[in-house]
Amino acid sequence: MSGVQTDCKVYVNVRAAFLPDGKMLPEELTWEDGTPYTIDRILNMKPSVARKAGGQGDCYTILVNGKQSHLFFERSTNLTGAYIGRWFVERKP
Repeated sequence: MSGVQTDCKVYVNVRAAFLPDGKMLPEELTWEDGTPYTIDRILNMKPSVARKAGGQGDCYTILVNGKQSHLFFERSTNLTGAYIGRWFVERKP
């Protein structure tokens, strides 16, 4: 499934690991054209707002192919079911 664009937000597919201590670590993202990108390293993770796209969630500062980027996990307000949230990146101008 490819990403969905909403203004500056590009919703993307993410493969993530869930550790026994409860941490969620993104490992790979698939861009809107279907290209998969391995996340080489997570540099930082903190709650943050998406300044360009709006909204807030967990901001993962990641390294992909030697370039730093931000990957956001936007938590769902629905507390039931399997929909816990969505991943997005801010489209670069």
